Amino acid sequence: MMNATAVAYDYRDTVALDWPVADEFAFEPHLTADRCRSDAYLLLKRVFDVPAAILLLIVVSPLLCIIALLVRVTSPGPAIFRQSRLGRAGCEFDCFKFRTMRPDAEAILRRCPKTLSLYVENGYKLPEDRDPRITAVGRFLRKSSLDELPQLFNVIRGEMSLVGPRPIVPDELLQYGQRADDFLAALPGITGSWQVGGRSKVGYPMRAGIELDYVYRWSPLADLTILCRTVPAVLSRNGAH
Repeated sequence: MMNATAVAYDYRDTVALDWPVADEFAFEPHLTADRCRSDAYLLLKRVFDVPAAILLLIVVSPLLCIIALLVRVTSPGPAIFRQSRLGRAGCEFDCFKFRTMRPDAEAILRRCPKTLSLYVENGYKLPEDRDPRITAVGRFLRKSSLDELPQLFNVIRGEMSLVGPRPIVPDELLQYGQRADDFLAALPGITGSWQVGGRSKVGYPMRAGIELDYVYRWSPLADLTILCRTVPAVLSRNGAH
């Protein structure tokens, strides 16, 4: 079930960053996020997501065990990394990934203001060649997108969908401006429009526009189309980082 812990701050009271936000994009006025707020939306998602996620977990379970072992023997710390992300309606949840960084990754980021500033300016990621936190195994997992397989458990728990906007950290909500509530109307996804459209090569504010376009135009057919595009996108490693 979805974690019911509400976001403890109001994003409208925070100071916007230097770059433009989603409000500066021209969206068609008749498009709304109402479909993503409806019970039918959640029902359709669950009917497809749960059986598909369970089947995928069964198929990839040997691979999950191998990856977990590699992570543990090559770097101290747990195999699974949990990070608080924003889910539907702004509820926070623990997003699961295979750990790709050193155990002290957060400390490395916070103790160097220049590194932290670069992290924010680069869309909440560090450039691949300037990130000392990533392990050798982690670099491969990110390039192949295998690090995100544990999110299938988030799907089964109802916190994520197979397809949807990328789950974000609270600070990123600033990029959606007055459309933040619309963005939060949808379940976040393992894959989505941004992931198949370039991923890390597409930064804010364009990323916000892509994610909101999915929310406004959501349909089961759109989800199926994105799922079909996911495999070639993963194999091409386009924008994976």
